[in-house]
Amino acid sequence: MKQANRPAFLTVLLFWLISLAMMGSACSQDQKDKIQDALPGGLTQAGGAQPTLDSTYIIRYMKAVPAFKDQLEWGKKFYREREFRLGWFRNHELVPQAKTLLGVINKAADEGLDPKDYKIKDFDKLFAEFDKSKSDSTKRNALEKEIDVALSGTYFNWASDFYRGTVNPREVKSIDWNVKRNKIKLHKALLTILKERESTYPYYEFEPLHPEYDRLKKILADYRGIQRNGGWPALPATTKLKPGEASPAVTLLRQRLLGGAAPAAAAISAPVQATANSTPAAAPVEKYEGPLVEAVKHFQDLNGLKPDGIVSGETLRYLNVPVSARVDQIIMNMERWRWIPKKFEPSYLLVNIPDYKLHVVENNKEVFDMRVIVGKTLNATPVFSDKMEYVVLSPYWNVPWSIIEKELGPKLANNSSYLDRLDMEVVKGSGKKAVAVDPNSIDWSSISQETFKYTVRRRPGPKNDLGEVKFIFPNSNDVYLHDTPHDELFSQAKRGFSHGCVRVAEPLKLAEYLLRDKPGWDRQTIQDTINNRKEKYIALKEHIPVYLVYFTAWVDEAGEVHFRDDIYNHDKALAREYFN
Repeated sequence: MKQANRPAFLTVLLFWLISLAMMGSACSQDQKDKIQDALPGGLTQAGGAQPTLDSTYIIRYMKAVPAFKDQLEWGKKFYREREFRLGWFRNHELVPQAKTLLGVINKAADEGLDPKDYKIKDFDKLFAEFDKSKSDSTKRNALEKEIDVALSGTYFNWASDFYRGTVNPREVKSIDWNVKRNKIKLHKALLTILKERESTYPYYEFEPLHPEYDRLKKILADYRGIQRNGGWPALPATTKLKPGEASPAVTLLRQRLLGGAAPAAAAISAPVQATANSTPAAAPVEKYEGPLVEAVKHFQDLNGLKPDGIVSGETLRYLNVPVSARVDQIIMNMERWRWIPKKFEPSYLLVNIPDYKLHVVENNKEVFDMRVIVGKTLNATPVFSDKMEYVVLSPYWNVPWSIIEKELGPKLANNSSYLDRLDMEVVKGSGKKAVAVDPNSIDWSSISQETFKYTVRRRPGPKNDLGEVKFIFPNSNDVYLHDTPHDELFSQAKRGFSHGCVRVAEPLKLAEYLLRDKPGWDRQTIQDTINNRKEKYIALKEHIPVYLVYFTAWVDEAGEVHFRDDIYNHDKALAREYFN
């Protein structure tokens, strides 16, 4: 009986195996991948279990490579979050992102970075060894682990520079940059690249975080092209050209700005001195007019100069800056964008110190800008960020101790009524609790900063150094925005006149804007309050971020590059660190 049933059993078994095979062949590749991923340890039919790492291996390997030492914490966080599974391999094959990373590193020069800084490991050699080892699972697994950690270390090394900057500005005092830092978590960025988490930032594309950076990068490529072609011509140091004049320098100027030959009508004949063996001849000398004058005015405008079309002085100096210097300047300002927070708030105020300008941004769009006056070289406006909390109408001006000691003290020692001429007073305490003190009760000849417990302040009014309005964002630098009684200074192209604070050209416009959400505070109410000559603090409904930054090169939305002078030598300090 058992013998009789065996053929039937074999027939059923054969049918079942054939059906199973057919189901397997019909299964989609996506379904197969899901089945493979579900196997423990990445187990595959041909390759065996995917190797895993441990913290000891990661620490030992990254510490052994000097360039990876600083990235060890990122490496530990990355693999710990993955439960020590490999990141760059799937089923014993490298993921496509590995090739992408190495391609990005090959093009690091496009970002103003040096590819050699990131070519720490010889991946061509490692990959070749890996291909040869596939029949030896022990050797293959060892190479997978080495390659995986090496790729992670390489990524963190590159990403740290690309997203956070090659220079830490807070470690170099002369750079003076205390804007809040970019807090990007590099291990999260790598998880995004490997498609293991979502992000609103373009980590997967290996792209920069700010469009302003990207625009500088494109200009860098253009300027390097000019550099490869020999740069631009320099005009003679004695050049002085006004519209309508003719000069041999006009040809060079045209090449510098328009890159082409002069139209026939622009050339006039000029005598050339005859020699013993020649007859007098006429050489064409181009006249400075028309489109070339407009090109000079446009150049002046882009470089923060008075657009008068006259080529001399500052304009000549800017024209003769070599392209190599501009390339370095672009690279340094790309570096500064790496220090900026990865995302600005929707609304904020931004003062670009070298540009002498305030920008007001609301819902990610600039609503207006205005001229500002910043600190003199010896009283440099600090670079930092904070949040504005108050608008103060008819403010008092508290006299700094340096002025009390060097200027007021000696004069008050001889004449204690001297303060009245300056519309100043002495008080004890501050704010509403301030109490007036008789200047005659103070021995001005023996005061010191330690013993002087008073405040000397100028009353609200036309003589007040702060003008009619000041804007407070409490900070350790004691810097704020304010009005000024010296409006005539705003007509200057270079506006470094203050002791460190930022004077604004249109204080009432700014005050009205900041108080727009406070019922009852329109322009007329603001002006009436100022006219009362009594100090009035108004708290903002929402604190607004304020950024005081230092960019000497940027590209506008039309794609045109702007350059400014390095007024505080911060570029020079950064260059020493960046190009060392």
